[in-house]
Amino acid sequence: MVLAVELPFLNELVALFLVSVGIAYLCYRLKLVPIVGFLIAGVIIGPNALALVPDQELVDILAEIGVILLLFTIGIEFSLEKLNRIRKAILVGGGFQVTLTTLAVVGLLSAFGVSLSSSIYTGFLVALSSTAIVLGLFSQRNETDTPTGQLSLAVLIFQDLAIIVMVLLIPILAGQSESTLDLLLILGKAVLLIVLVIVLARRIVPWILEKVAKTRKRELFLLTVVAICFGTVALSSMANVSLALGAFMAGLVVSESEFSEQALSEILPLRTIFNAVFFVSVGMLLDFSYVLEYPLILLGVALFVILLKLVITSAGLLTLGYPIRIAAASGLALAQIGEFSFVLERAGRLAGLTPAGMGEPGSQIFIAVSVLLMIVTPFLLNAGPALGTTLARTPLKKLSQESDGLQADQKKALEDHVIIVGYGPAGRHLVQVLHKTGIPYVVIEMNPESVKEMKANNIPAIYGDAGREHILELAGIATAKLCVIATNAPSASPRIISLARHNNPTLQIIVRTRYLNEVDRLEELGADNVIPEEMETTVRIFSHVLGAYMIPQDEIEEHIQTLRAHDYEILRGSVQEAHLMVLQGLDEEGLHTRAVVVREGAPVAGKTLQELHLRNRYNLTVLTVRRNDKTFGNPAGDFRLEPGDRLIMVGLASRFAECADLFRTPLES
Repeated sequence: MVLAVELPFLNELVALFLVSVGIAYLCYRLKLVPIVGFLIAGVIIGPNALALVPDQELVDILAEIGVILLLFTIGIEFSLEKLNRIRKAILVGGGFQVTLTTLAVVGLLSAFGVSLSSSIYTGFLVALSSTAIVLGLFSQRNETDTPTGQLSLAVLIFQDLAIIVMVLLIPILAGQSESTLDLLLILGKAVLLIVLVIVLARRIVPWILEKVAKTRKRELFLLTVVAICFGTVALSSMANVSLALGAFMAGLVVSESEFSEQALSEILPLRTIFNAVFFVSVGMLLDFSYVLEYPLILLGVALFVILLKLVITSAGLLTLGYPIRIAAASGLALAQIGEFSFVLERAGRLAGLTPAGMGEPGSQIFIAVSVLLMIVTPFLLNAGPALGTTLARTPLKKLSQESDGLQADQKKALEDHVIIVGYGPAGRHLVQVLHKTGIPYVVIEMNPESVKEMKANNIPAIYGDAGREHILELAGIATAKLCVIATNAPSASPRIISLARHNNPTLQIIVRTRYLNEVDRLEELGADNVIPEEMETTVRIFSHVLGAYMIPQDEIEEHIQTLRAHDYEILRGSVQEAHLMVLQGLDEEGLHTRAVVVREGAPVAGKTLQELHLRNRYNLTVLTVRRNDKTFGNPAGDFRLEPGDRLIMVGLASRFAECADLFRTPLES
């Protein structure tokens, strides 16, 4: 009897993921980006090394899905309005880079007697940069909205558009005639697809997502987002347009909806898995014997590509009036050969073209150089700002609004703010108080109608699930002072508490709950205050939040007694009556003071204040330490911290974020 169905490629998948996890972990310990580990893993398990994955067919399929999901998420982060503001950088900067790079390679190879068709083909391969790696790294570093990130995006978008033309020219370069009418027909389809995407983004998709969001069913929302992604990609494939461009445009469709951030948080886990497979698949292409046989040639070609693309890309951006520091940083970030060059190389090989007309050795040298450049890209990205600063002869001036509006989307970072999860009765009243007192805040809510209402009233709101790390990061969890969980879905609170506590160990967490028997469990997960009961919830939340901002306790108690004496009439009354809760005494010191608990298993436990160097390294001052019923004011350097101690500290929000690892405990599930 057959008890199980044999799954093809199972052994290959197991080998792929086990080796990838091991090497990625090693790279983490060595403080290298995971992409480097995935590329190395591909080299090791590929058919040219240990041959743990001899058949690359499945890996190639999964890699294509990874590229689609990566570019889809990148498209979500850049709206049509943003792209419109950098259109000049796309057309001029990208056009300059692709054209000049291709011409430079053609001129060099022609001088060595390489045929014109092979020279142009090789120029196309070199001109493309890695959209997946560059934008992925910018996203990890939260630099996609910086001038360097947006200029790099502009050039990469032009390259993705240029791929359409390059693929169409392959048969012509190989001597396989293609009529001009056919070329125009394919280009016309691409234009129609772009127009269709714009219509979908403006009119149809936001309406669909709103209807689905109102169901409050996360699985239905995820399925809808995935359907939009792969549906748009399928349309682009039918029109013979680059799948990469189709995936990016699908992201743009979703980006025009107010539900884009929740869509992004749902897709990110899928993208992580398939994206890892993509970089493994690139590494599997490398035959290491060619590296050993031609090491000097490989290093020489790699250095040539870096210098060529650095100079040309920087020059193109300088012609647009950008400072040398920004232009050089973007040029170095794009100084590799991209993943879509492999797609182009495969198409050329089928048509009888090879890099530099060298046959199989040329193909292997191209692959080796490409993998090498992909591996060093994170280091080039890190070196970009330093190189730009060195090249700059004059102080860097701020980019003006005329410079394609690259600074227009720079959002002011939230610091020492309150994150409110849920916009029910307690959340609404808390927003009124914080608004009146001038305390910064942001609301996370899953009800689309409530989000629409808040945005209409200029209340900072995010549509999304606070149990998703991406949504908490968008709310500025790392620099927040308090998180108030007042959601009407109690089952979501444990996950939110665990994530919030792990991402910001210095955060104070206040949770509303209906049942007394949940108090101990929520406190164990990391909540500082768990408040049961109906009306008393709102009153005590006010007390904890305003007290954290150094408002005198006697004033807080006076107003709370007033509320209770009038049977909470104020909380049930009009917005105008809420002014009774507006208290005086808020000052700058109140904003920067936090109460931080030393938890079991945190690195600070058992250490003295002198060993932690809180003042010297982080410019944080411990004002008092509360231990059981005792308070130690202005503790000395030899004061040893114990689990359960509550520290009253003062310092900037950015400094609390920097020292977070000292107070962080392993993530609870």
